Amino acid sequence: MEKAREIVVTIVSDFVFLILAWYGFYYVRFELGWGIEPTSAAPYSLFLPGVVISVYWIAIFGVFGLYRHLYLISRFDEIIRVAKISIIGTLILFFLLFIDSLGWTSDNLHQAKWVTLIYWLIVLICVSTSRLILRTIQKIRVQKGKGLHRAFIVGTGGSARSVYENLHRHKTSGMNVIGFLRLDGSNNQADQYGDAGFGGMNMHEGDTGVQEKVARAEKVDRDMIAGKVSDIKQLIMDHGVQEIIVALEPDEKEQLIPILDQIDIPDVSVKILPDFHQMITGLNQTNQIFGLPLIDVMPDPMPTWEKFFKRMMDIILSLVILIPTLPVMLVIALLIRMTSKGPAIFRQKRVGKYDRVFTMYKFRTMFIDAEKESGPVWASDNDPRITPVGYWLRKLRLDELPQFFNVLKGDMSLVGPRPERPYFVEQFKKSIPLYSRRLRVRPGITGWAQVKWKYDENLEDVKEKTKYDLFYVENISLKMDFKILFNTIMTVIKGKGQ
Repeated sequence: MEKAREIVVTIVSDFVFLILAWYGFYYVRFELGWGIEPTSAAPYSLFLPGVVISVYWIAIFGVFGLYRHLYLISRFDEIIRVAKISIIGTLILFFLLFIDSLGWTSDNLHQAKWVTLIYWLIVLICVSTSRLILRTIQKIRVQKGKGLHRAFIVGTGGSARSVYENLHRHKTSGMNVIGFLRLDGSNNQADQYGDAGFGGMNMHEGDTGVQEKVARAEKVDRDMIAGKVSDIKQLIMDHGVQEIIVALEPDEKEQLIPILDQIDIPDVSVKILPDFHQMITGLNQTNQIFGLPLIDVMPDPMPTWEKFFKRMMDIILSLVILIPTLPVMLVIALLIRMTSKGPAIFRQKRVGKYDRVFTMYKFRTMFIDAEKESGPVWASDNDPRITPVGYWLRKLRLDELPQFFNVLKGDMSLVGPRPERPYFVEQFKKSIPLYSRRLRVRPGITGWAQVKWKYDENLEDVKEKTKYDLFYVENISLKMDFKILFNTIMTVIKGKGQ
């Protein structure tokens, strides 16, 4: 199933089984009279409360990431995830429903705890049953060759061939390899197969079986070459590919970073075949697919619930800052208009998450048409383009107040890599490895690079800041966001902005 369909089907299935859990709990609690006198109610009268409680559970599951990574997940692992998150959801319900029971006797509270435990067990059993049924159906479909993820293998050597044969034998891996991508500069003949054919097989005269095997390998593999790595983005879109496996030969390892830089694409899973050193040192988390070790490259480190709270924090803090500072912003706007020609608000196109271009708002700190003659250039110390008012706005970071409107719109976040102009982004992608990786998160008003480095004045500054940005992207968390916000506040208080 496609990703969106997987999510919808899972939510609908969970909803149905959560309704059943509600009816099951009512039957145990009231019809059987567990701890109270038996009572009964019409089934239709229980439906609306059941819908409300089921919506609550769907929201809890969504916030805590139970609707992510649904494709061929281990059924055991999924039940463990359901158990953990359902405990959290049940505890929240317990405190919401029994918060007014603090004055109860110990017997009543003891009974309430047992009622809560019974409800958690019923929810766990029902939701686990829902997930087991779905994953079993999913695995059966995959075994029949249906719903497989389309995959490319980057590489055309013996390692790539080994990966292909392994995945081809085991359809339950969920991947359907539709082609190989050759490295730029290689050809379809000698560089690819060597003198002995694909995978370095040796062929001796008179060995008919080996000759036929090599011929078959050459024909099949040559026909399956879909194109070059430099065309990978277009090939992925053309073929609807969801998985990329990088299987390079030992003498091709230096090309790994440029390859990863080109396939940093949303919703496309990237895996590499690790070498012996990577596996034994434990530097990467290695997954096994029928004995084939594969490393997930640059996975998303932020859990869904943290993403949810990060977005909520963005909205709430933006409102908390914008509402009280509106009078201050009006005064700043008047000062800008009175001291220099041009609008108070400066609008500029910037590149956001996943290369999406948006309009960013700032208080104007430069003279109008400051780059008319020079074109886009970096800021510098004692920049003659900056107005007297703009100097202090930058020093106190007040020029960035209008960007909180960008945060409310969802173009930006409070914390993240600074958004750059499209002109510079295209330059940086060509000269800085993995620069596009920083575009996998929303850009921010402040960020790790901003509190650790100065304004960009040249390409070397950008390279240094990119290191900090990549560190943030790879270690993104609410804890780190709070740390950056605290450092930013201290920078503003001390007037160390530039």
